[in-house]
Amino acid sequence: MSIWKRITAALAALATGEPFSVVLDRMCLAPERTVAFTIGVIALGAKLAKADGQVTRGEVAAFRRVFTIAPEDEASAARVFNLARQDVAGFDAYARKIAAMFPPRDPVLRDLMESLFYVAMADGDFHPKEEAFLREVARIFGLTDACFQAMMVRFVPGAPHDPFMLLEIAPESSLEDARRAYRRMVRESHPDALRARGVPDEAVRLAEERLAALNNAWDEVQARIAA
Repeated sequence: MSIWKRITAALAALATGEPFSVVLDRMCLAPERTVAFTIGVIALGAKLAKADGQVTRGEVAAFRRVFTIAPEDEASAARVFNLARQDVAGFDAYARKIAAMFPPRDPVLRDLMESLFYVAMADGDFHPKEEAFLREVARIFGLTDACFQAMMVRFVPGAPHDPFMLLEIAPESSLEDARRAYRRMVRESHPDALRARGVPDEAVRLAEERLAALNNAWDEVQARIAA
């Protein structure tokens, strides 16, 4: 059974008229991690797509690039997205429910946040309301400001490029501190590590871009410290 059919089955209670947010509450009890990740991206992504007042084709298409959706599963995927988008519950309530699916400071919350940035930038514009949305979700997820700023550098055109910020370290950090940060982030970004923590294979592609950015940042940091 595909992930979309499993999610749709898990949301069967919606047929009785229960709001998506109520069903999501129930699913927090013992979710399969891969399903939980996908629900997180879809539920928050649907809310995020409305943050700037409109849902564009690019934002909807972004899901197709994060997740491979077979033709036979398109109806199920669209149903999950539309149910979340139409629910009256606020995005902050969604974020708290989704954060509860994982242990505190679980790296998968960073993976999920990265996918939301990808959706936000799908239309080529970063609206102030989208930034406010993402900052609040990051706060609820327990992500650091350094982590959020690193994603801003990677995803938002025009954001100041700072290799130290990408490694989430201070500009005055020593080479050894930079090396430790780089190695830790590379370990956490390895595709096998993402799969082990339940990130769907389709979303692992984002980790490849993250690794490339980390490698470039490390090269720049070494050069600056040695100068």
